[in-house]
Amino acid sequence: MFTGIIETLGTVVNVKKEGTNVHFDIQSPITHELKIDQSVAHNGVCLTVVAIDGDVYRVTAIDETLKKTNLKSWAVGRKVNIERCMPANGRFDGHIVQGHVDQTGRVENIKEQDGSWLFDFSFDPGKGNITVEKGSITVNGTSLTCFNSKNGSFTVAIIPYTYEHTNFHELKVGDEVNLEFDIIGKYIQRIIRGYGE
Repeated sequence: MFTGIIETLGTVVNVKKEGTNVHFDIQSPITHELKIDQSVAHNGVCLTVVAIDGDVYRVTAIDETLKKTNLKSWAVGRKVNIERCMPANGRFDGHIVQGHVDQTGRVENIKEQDGSWLFDFSFDPGKGNITVEKGSITVNGTSLTCFNSKNGSFTVAIIPYTYEHTNFHELKVGDEVNLEFDIIGKYIQRIIRGYGE
């Protein structure tokens, strides 16, 4: 389990395709603290560390992950938000994040506003996911609060610290992002809608 509080940025230094899988080598300042088989969220996608070499570690994404996330567009030089799983005795600073991306969204607008930034996102509401006003959302693994919540769109405000210490400072209009919707909202929605749809 994760909380959506990004620890650091990693950089993709190698991409290798093997069958339908893709191996990503990530250079990170916390690589020396990682171990084989550890779960680490990358832009909100939970991936397992499979190899470590100096300050670079490797994770592997299967075809299903590539189809549902923005990992399919990762290339060498890409900056990635990184968060290790939450320790059982740690503080719960964000919200409940599973590291299971529900779908991708798109950056529709970026506006600087008195030292902070407003990001407007759109997503396909046909997949059944929803946001609620002042509810939680995970964008590229970052725990945020929604407003202007509508069917298929929402806005988040990004403070300078988050802007600088995550890959939000690299996002441009039209970019694809990973979205994980609030787990509590997803369960409530499933209860109300049932399994017939």
